[in-house]
Amino acid sequence: MQVSAPVRIETERLVLHGHTIDEFEPLAEMWADPAVVKHINGKPSTAQESWMRLLRYRGLWPLLGYGYWAVREKSSGRFAGDLGFADFHRRVEPSIEGVPEAGWVLAGWAQGQGFATEALRGALTWLDRQESHARSVCLITPDNISSIRVAEKNGFTLAGAVRGVEEETLLYLRERQS
Repeated sequence: MQVSAPVRIETERLVLHGHTIDEFEPLAEMWADPAVVKHINGKPSTAQESWMRLLRYRGLWPLLGYGYWAVREKSSGRFAGDLGFADFHRRVEPSIEGVPEAGWVLAGWAQGQGFATEALRGALTWLDRQESHARSVCLITPDNISSIRVAEKNGFTLAGAVRGVEEETLLYLRERQS
């Protein structure tokens, strides 16, 4: 089933919705923060790179039927981060091609509050209902203890190391929940 636009997901404290032009400034600010990108690639993004990321997020949905959401705190409406699934066509071993790869990043102010766990739980519930994928994966560097905890709390288990990436990376796997 192809989904042309992201569905809106509400959790207890968060709203996940399709990125709009209104997300550009806070998204660019978040991705430019060295502390935020420390475990992702370690390199803050330029405004142009963040703009391209926003366009990529919007383009995932009509092509794959899944993608990334903007995450906002319900009570304040404040942009909290990005979370979702993609197939980045990574040439890694073991292969994860065609498998939704979960990813998340939160603004500094939103970290440490359980938002990533809550948002990922909502997104995985949605993905499980699609029944088009038997599993999902996520790639995490071993020193990113917070993201490892988020993944494990949401049913991902360590499947081993990934070869074909620049830095040591772990593959976590989650089977669809019925």
